[in-house]
Amino acid sequence: MMKKALVLGASGAIGRAITFELANRGVAVTAFARHRDKLERLFKDHPQIAVHSGDVFSKDELVLAASGNDVIFHAINLPYPEWGEKQPILLANILEAARIQQAKLAMVDNIYAYAKSERVPVPETYAKQPPTKKGTIRLELENMAKQSEVPVLIAHFPDFYGPGVESSVLNYTFQSIVRNKGAMFVGNQKIHREFIYTPDGAKAIVNLAMQEAAYGQNWNIPGAGTITGREIIQIAKAYTGYSKKVRTVTKPMIRMLGLFDSMMREYVEMFYLNEIPLILSGDKYEKHIGPVPRTSYREGVEQTLSFMQRAQ
Repeated sequence: MMKKALVLGASGAIGRAITFELANRGVAVTAFARHRDKLERLFKDHPQIAVHSGDVFSKDELVLAASGNDVIFHAINLPYPEWGEKQPILLANILEAARIQQAKLAMVDNIYAYAKSERVPVPETYAKQPPTKKGTIRLELENMAKQSEVPVLIAHFPDFYGPGVESSVLNYTFQSIVRNKGAMFVGNQKIHREFIYTPDGAKAIVNLAMQEAAYGQNWNIPGAGTITGREIIQIAKAYTGYSKKVRTVTKPMIRMLGLFDSMMREYVEMFYLNEIPLILSGDKYEKHIGPVPRTSYREGVEQTLSFMQRAQ
């Protein structure tokens, strides 16, 4: 049974959602991130949540924060340019802290390690043949976690959207719509793609973390079906009254932006997911855990836009 949990990256979008989900279930949560002021802003009013600011690259700080916790949730999202150098160091520190404190580890992961696929939906047994260097890094991290002494579960998610999500393809569009500025959508607006609402993702990984049998396995967590960019834009326009045309961001445009922006330069190789989307199967989760949490895209997009409007 999980009585205490540590959430690393608690001030990020999925980390924040996991923190609230745990606390609302009565779990005593330590929310860990670099900036204490942001942690206190987010969690000061919740009696189940204690905040701990620190450096995830300090093994000693992580060991201290992990003390007494049953499960550590790894929800830290590093900028793309730092992945090659820093991701292995970060995970090594987390695994060591979990080992020393005899805690389990629940890892938030993406779909980058999977091979390209036009066959949908993709189960957990689908080939891990990453077509990019970032996918190769994700697979190396997965193998590193599985080869450790720590009980680990790995949850694979599609692109996130939701309250507080700052670095996502949908947030890029929503920001301009909320500000009534010229908006752009990344990728072909006619293609059906998959996104997951962060509160749904949080519910799913917490459900997994509470099941002893879930550890030592990978789990795919799908969104609420697939949706086109056009449909998302229609929902956003109906909710906000936005009337401008939403243009399309193409791969050549991303490549051009990459001449001046390191994040865009790193994103170019991941653009294939906008052209050949990889859709996840939730069959394994539903067989062993229960129904996958699924908020409709209409409700999720409206809740996200409402949050963004209040935050302006």
